[in-house]
Amino acid sequence: MPRINLLPHREQARKVRRREFMVAAGGAVVLAIIVAGVGKIVYQSMIDGQLEKNNILKKEIVQLDSEIADIQDLEARKQRLVARMDIIEKLQRKRPEIVHQFDELVRTVPDGVYLTGIKQNGKKLEIHGVAQSSTRVSTFMRNIDSSTWMDSPELQVVEAAKDSANGGSNFTLSAQTVGVNLEEGGETTVKKKAAGK
Repeated sequence: MPRINLLPHREQARKVRRREFMVAAGGAVVLAIIVAGVGKIVYQSMIDGQLEKNNILKKEIVQLDSEIADIQDLEARKQRLVARMDIIEKLQRKRPEIVHQFDELVRTVPDGVYLTGIKQNGKKLEIHGVAQSSTRVSTFMRNIDSSTWMDSPELQVVEAAKDSANGGSNFTLSAQTVGVNLEEGGETTVKKKAAGK
């Protein structure tokens, strides 16, 4: 007897196709979930790596900022030391100047003139003294004018000395000091006075 299939073959084919589609769709969903999970893990590891690099860079920046602050502090100290060295060098150059000025002052004081006080403010000397006569004060001023270490004498005050028995005069005059140049080898030379003096 021949076998007759009463079920419609189209319905079976449809069921087979539906089952294959569901399996394929399930496989695609599982594959998509796996790909998404792997992608998330990969991206998360990349983000973590970049965050770690950023943290390392931040630490390095903090360290570099600290080193820059130290360098700036050292630079400021260097500037202060250079300024001190300049001051010391200027003082070294001027050290023999006061000795020469005192020596020159002694040589310029004529007989009959006695100094009672000397005050220096910058390059200006203020000299107080007692002279036997006003001509001796004039001689003293001429000596100062021809001196190599002093210049430009100006008479401020001349008055009769009240406490002098021989009738002397108290005087106050000012003069300018002439600086020195420090040459190579440590030798000092006096600056040239203006021409015509």
